[in-house]
Amino acid sequence: MLQNRILLGFLVCFLIVSCDSNSVYDTYKSVPNSWHKDSIVSFKVNPPDSTKAYNLFINLRNTNAYKYNNLFLIVEMVFPHGKTIKDTLEYRMAEPSGKLLGEGYTDIKENKLWYKENVVFTETGEYTVNIQHAMRENGKVNGVVELEGVTDVGFRVENQTIK
Repeated sequence: MLQNRILLGFLVCFLIVSCDSNSVYDTYKSVPNSWHKDSIVSFKVNPPDSTKAYNLFINLRNTNAYKYNNLFLIVEMVFPHGKTIKDTLEYRMAEPSGKLLGEGYTDIKENKLWYKENVVFTETGEYTVNIQHAMRENGKVNGVVELEGVTDVGFRVENQTIK
């Protein structure tokens, strides 16, 4: 009987913590042992409202095997009628001391990285978001072929909150 109550308590806590009223779309895709420079992680999004503004995020889970203090990404958004917007983005991933940024108490850190804010999806239909890493080491021309330490890449669309 005590085990059932403990299990029920954990389940209730999990449901309370996992409820997120701002989330419209939130999906992760796993990266194998390393993230190859030619590997593109794609997400298909059907926004529910073409009149509301949303905030867009790239979510990233990484381990202590991630050895860089920043991260360069190429993010491409393909609109339903073919228009494409491509951005090269840089994110800070570690403090100057080398301590990784992000949430988490274990060696896995979760980062919620701003992509775009106040976005109105004016076209109805399916949008595709493609994410690819563009890391290079200082002084080297060729990019990092296999980026280690990234375990999952995600994309999140949130309702805009008014403060």
